[in-house]
Amino acid sequence: MSALEKSMHLGRLPPRPPLPGSGSSQSGAKMRMGPGRKRDFSPVPWSQYFESMEDVEVENETGKDTFRVYKSGSEGPVLLLLHGGGHSALSWAVFTAAIISRVQCRIVALDLRGHGETKVKNSEDLSAETMAKDVGNVVEAMYGDLPPPIMLIGHSMGGAIAVHTASSNLVPSLLGLCMIDVVEGTAMDALNSMQNFLRGRPKTFKSLENAVEWSVKSGQIRNLESARVSMVGQVKQCEGITSPEGSKSIVEGIIEEEEEDEERSESVNKRKKEDDMETKKDHPYTWRIELAKTEKYWDGWFRGLSNLFLSCPIPKLLLLAGVDRLDKDLTIGQMQGKFQMQVLPQCGHAVHEDAPDKVAEAVATFLIRHRFAEPIGGFQ
Repeated sequence: MSALEKSMHLGRLPPRPPLPGSGSSQSGAKMRMGPGRKRDFSPVPWSQYFESMEDVEVENETGKDTFRVYKSGSEGPVLLLLHGGGHSALSWAVFTAAIISRVQCRIVALDLRGHGETKVKNSEDLSAETMAKDVGNVVEAMYGDLPPPIMLIGHSMGGAIAVHTASSNLVPSLLGLCMIDVVEGTAMDALNSMQNFLRGRPKTFKSLENAVEWSVKSGQIRNLESARVSMVGQVKQCEGITSPEGSKSIVEGIIEEEEEDEERSESVNKRKKEDDMETKKDHPYTWRIELAKTEKYWDGWFRGLSNLFLSCPIPKLLLLAGVDRLDKDLTIGQMQGKFQMQVLPQCGHAVHEDAPDKVAEAVATFLIRHRFAEPIGGFQ
């Protein structure tokens, strides 16, 4: 979430290459460059990118929480992937396919609490401390007392949670840490404009296709292939939409047997409820999480993050959409060689979605350089 405002205002999108598995008709459509050219915004299932899906149960004081994870790979270190605010584990889908083809590793992409298909008792508590504990609990539930070597990779809010998890020693077998486009200074500066950005988003969508189309045309995700799989994790069907009859009965249930002077306000209320119902029928999809309501946690995600990151005694990688993102502490740390940094230009804030191959290449190179993983197919 840290530098969203910059990624939103960067003009038109470059044309995308044909999507894998889309067949010759898609390729043919790509060849016609006239105004009638149609792009395919239909959603794609997670199973095209991940090998399996699992709901991991975690016991706690209030009962059981269930965390959704998507997995790929069978040997090598585990790359535990943490998404940004409002996104889901599906934002890592295209990256997963790219990294699995370059190095021997296992992917575990997690839906954090309040996001995606994860179901927790208290989904309102999105504090850094709680979410970091969640990550540790999921690792323990999956692997017991002897977890495999794990590298934490997080984007934006997920990058902050990865650092909090690492600095609190909640993953005993941690071997590396990667933050993607999250820097304390830039994030703290961006918080003031965050509510304006959220207010500017559509509140509802007519269909999943409509949501995918908006995400690409607005620049939130600049890669159509990734948007088609990841937007499904960002939106859900509006509650209370079962059938037109069900909607009708709710509206008709408003009783208007009031006194004369109250009839006007009652009819206004009735009209408002009818309008709301019409909106829900016409636009049955909305955001899975109301990010505006999480504002009280934003400061805790990012404040002190640079020094926390620098103090983690493991190899570290920072991937940024622009060099202007660096704050003072990280600039000094980078000059002292405390972490490896790579800038991936021509990306929006969702770097791993916009340029999954470049991010996979950077992570694969980092893993091989530190001898954490073996290359596949002659990857250099």
